[in-house]
Amino acid sequence: MKANAAGFKQLSAQIEDSLNQVMIGKGPVIEQLLIALAAGGHVLIEDVPGIGKTTLVSSLAKSLSLTFKRIQFTPDLMPSDVTGFNLFNRKTNEFEFQPGAVMSQMVLADEINRTSPKTQSALLEVMQEGQVTVDGVTYRLPQPFMVLATQNPIEHLGTYPLPEAQLDRFMLKINLGYPNLDEEVQILRLYDEVDPLDRLRPVAGAQEVIWMREQARMVHCSDSVRYYIASLTAATRQHPAVKLGASPRASRMLMQAAKARALLRGRAFVRPDDVQMIASSVFSHRITMRPESRLKNIRAEDVVREVLERTPVPES
Repeated sequence: MKANAAGFKQLSAQIEDSLNQVMIGKGPVIEQLLIALAAGGHVLIEDVPGIGKTTLVSSLAKSLSLTFKRIQFTPDLMPSDVTGFNLFNRKTNEFEFQPGAVMSQMVLADEINRTSPKTQSALLEVMQEGQVTVDGVTYRLPQPFMVLATQNPIEHLGTYPLPEAQLDRFMLKINLGYPNLDEEVQILRLYDEVDPLDRLRPVAGAQEVIWMREQARMVHCSDSVRYYIASLTAATRQHPAVKLGASPRASRMLMQAAKARALLRGRAFVRPDDVQMIASSVFSHRITMRPESRLKNIRAEDVVREVLERTPVPES
């Protein structure tokens, strides 16, 4: 069955237009957010304070009529606050499950690196399996489900670095970057009187998002492109500057993301440039550099760029 590229592009354009009412000059960032939404992946948004990380997620939540919860990650946050817990009911003499904040279709994990590794690990099953297990009982999360986490890479006091297992569950890592001068003037004008978030109205709902994900799965990916994706992933593991390269999960997520990007561009098949344009966002947070490489200021993004330059590109 062939993906409906035209219908997908029309729906994604409506969501993009809604986000553009709030986010000025963030077209590439919004595209990556839509890619993750359609591909069924989670997103880590990393940048300095005041750039608009939380505003971006709030804009997406208001543009989609999905249930939304924001979890402010702090050092005293407990795993049960995230997943839920059982509470004894004296009237029925039974334990009743009290849902945690993740029991929502869209979850904002704000400043995720400010909580302890024990609480961070509460998201592992949630992000991979789409479920939580409390006292041996498993509860499915509402669908569609998506985690969007934010963190500040500059401030280290009172923070806990995300472990590799946690990072590997994020499909994409996005950096917003500072606006240019003209964009900042537009932002000042936009927020001069009324918060633009208050004006946003939903343009799609749960069924539309599920439909987008179904369409993305139907996008054709040739064997040559699959081989190209696997070759790129393998090359990150063999690079001399890298201690730990991208995982097989990264290959799978790169293919899913490339399929979604193809649909955003109006195609029902993946091309190598779809893979190339999204590879850094999929790979960079999964690559662990050697200590000597960090001393030489060699970044994971530099490794991905070099891998893309050296890996032969298929014709189709």
